[in-house]
Amino acid sequence: MFSYEFMQKSFIMGILIAFIAPTIGYFLVLRRQSIIGDTLSHVALAGAAFGMITNTYPVYTAIVFSIMAAFGIEGLRKRYENYAELSLSIVLSAGVGLASILISLGNTQGILSYLFGSLALITDEDIILIVGLGIITFAMITFFYKGLFYMTFDEESAYLAGVPVRLINLFFSILVALTVAISMRIVGVLLISSLMVLPVATSLLIANSFKSGLIYSNVFGVVSVIIGLTLSFYLDLAPGGTIVLTALGILLLVLLVESIKKNQKSL
Repeated sequence: MFSYEFMQKSFIMGILIAFIAPTIGYFLVLRRQSIIGDTLSHVALAGAAFGMITNTYPVYTAIVFSIMAAFGIEGLRKRYENYAELSLSIVLSAGVGLASILISLGNTQGILSYLFGSLALITDEDIILIVGLGIITFAMITFFYKGLFYMTFDEESAYLAGVPVRLINLFFSILVALTVAISMRIVGVLLISSLMVLPVATSLLIANSFKSGLIYSNVFGVVSVIIGLTLSFYLDLAPGGTIVLTALGILLLVLLVESIKKNQKSL
């Protein structure tokens, strides 16, 4: 498998994504904002379609569209303070509508590779982008860790305590947008949000602290990507779907093990 250059690139990019996506997703899930990944993924799809139509590298246009959507979500959250989830629904609707129109305009024959991921199309440029994203992501989380931790459980108290809530929210929204847009090359734009959520859902079943949950999320993400890419290569399956179903399988396995443990304790 590793005698092929495209598989070497796929594993490098996949493992990097496996660290980044669950890390971002961990904070999103605990803040009950996991749907933001789905929202931005639909906007990223519109960006990819726009790139194909204009003969621009689709990842770049997807990044631009996703960041604009992230700004839009933050702006709408302020306008609908008591109904914050409306901001996600509005942007999601806009993304779906725009994507369907742009795809229907033609010259988007390769859109399926962005929907479900493609191992053969990963370039050195994609790897450079994901390495840069990884550096930015972990630098930001390290720098704002205490503020993010505080905001995750009580945003209002964090604001009153002097945490720069708006700045952190803005930076974090941009990180989510970048993660969705860049990761779509291997996972697929419609499945990246699943990789943000499923490893986190698994980690929450067994974690006994905030940090351990974050570590377990990364571990489950990496395992899902390694197994998923291997199965994708040997069974000739879409990489994104295989990775996500592997993550789902791990979640179901952990659920089964935990339920057996509880039954044994009750006995």
